[in-house]
Amino acid sequence: MSIEKLYELYLQHPQVQTDTRKISKGEIFFALKGPNFNGNQFAKQALEMGAALVVADEETGIADGRVFMVHNVLETLQQLALHHRKQFNIPFIAITGSNGKTTTKELVHAVLSAKYKTYTTQGNLNNHIGIPLTMLAIRKDAEMAVIEMGANHQKEIESYCRIVLPTHGIITNCGKAHLEGFGGVEGVRKGKGELYDFLRANKGTAFVMWDYDYLRDMSKGIPEIITYGTSGTQHNGHAIQSEPFLEVQTDLNGSSVIRTQLVGDYNLPNILVAVTVGTYFSVDKRSIISAIELYSPSNSRSQMVRKGTNQVILDAYNANPTSMRAAIENFARQHHDKKMILIGGMMELGDESLAEHTEIINLLKQFTWQDVILVGGDFAKVPHPFRFFNTSAEAANWLKANPVNQALVLVKGSRSMQMEKVMDSF
Repeated sequence: MSIEKLYELYLQHPQVQTDTRKISKGEIFFALKGPNFNGNQFAKQALEMGAALVVADEETGIADGRVFMVHNVLETLQQLALHHRKQFNIPFIAITGSNGKTTTKELVHAVLSAKYKTYTTQGNLNNHIGIPLTMLAIRKDAEMAVIEMGANHQKEIESYCRIVLPTHGIITNCGKAHLEGFGGVEGVRKGKGELYDFLRANKGTAFVMWDYDYLRDMSKGIPEIITYGTSGTQHNGHAIQSEPFLEVQTDLNGSSVIRTQLVGDYNLPNILVAVTVGTYFSVDKRSIISAIELYSPSNSRSQMVRKGTNQVILDAYNANPTSMRAAIENFARQHHDKKMILIGGMMELGDESLAEHTEIINLLKQFTWQDVILVGGDFAKVPHPFRFFNTSAEAANWLKANPVNQALVLVKGSRSMQMEKVMDSF
């Protein structure tokens, strides 16, 4: 079947699904395959549950016209997304980076939505499957699209750019994340820089955090560069305070204070780029400020949560050496008599893992804490004076047996560590 023919069918049934457990009537089911699953085996079930069509690449045993055979389902999904993208002549803003890309995506989306019909990545649909699904969820009334791109190895962002065809781009930063897959910090910059490469080759626009020298160098040659930062840029701002929430002074139309619901001054660049993008696309000042101030983080991303008599900063969706250091240093600046830290091991650091975990231990030693609990990962292999548990469930059990009261608590860890499990123990 040609992509053009499949696209005609998609226009009749513009809802795409890859999980039979979530199928709604009239959707197109793409029978994806992976190491531990084969969607082709669920083709019949998908139709029985109301799917209008099934796209398969193996024999399903179903003899009716609702099953369409292709060479490769994943490639077809991506090609369909690209074909759909080509129907639009609107800004497509791609966002990638080691830290802060989801928060940045949410803030940029909130600001642009104040003036434009804006579509964006839902949840964590930022990979080789999620990006095509995100693209195919964009409707014909779209005036803006904001697409998040995650990556853990080189050439990945490049492949996503060939689907999204971004007109504008943001690299939040290049930190110590996925070092194993990227091959070190320089590999991270090369991999994330594939977004800049695309913008450079296709006469695009980059919004660049000018405080980061490496982003200045990486962005050279891009036709239009819009800068933001703490001074000497097109859009300047600085943190006034970060306790309990971040307040930012910006030069938006003279001078404006933005009172956010975000924890941590490490969120300053995320706010500044949202201001910058909004200004670039002529969103009015009051709408920009209101959109940012109304944004409340979710999904365990820098959330301030009241648990009994305790205030908990829950940041348990992502953790790498860069974000871990930023969270700890921000927490150390908070004024409270009783501060407690629970952090989980960091993943995908390869040969650098032990050294990076040791660095975090050394950082923790520089401050005075009521208690420090380390959980799992390579913290088990590094000497330290703190409490240690193999799993977040074990840490939760200890907390239940040793109740914490009137404390300010930081819970930080990679998603795989499931640090949110400790929350019910406070």
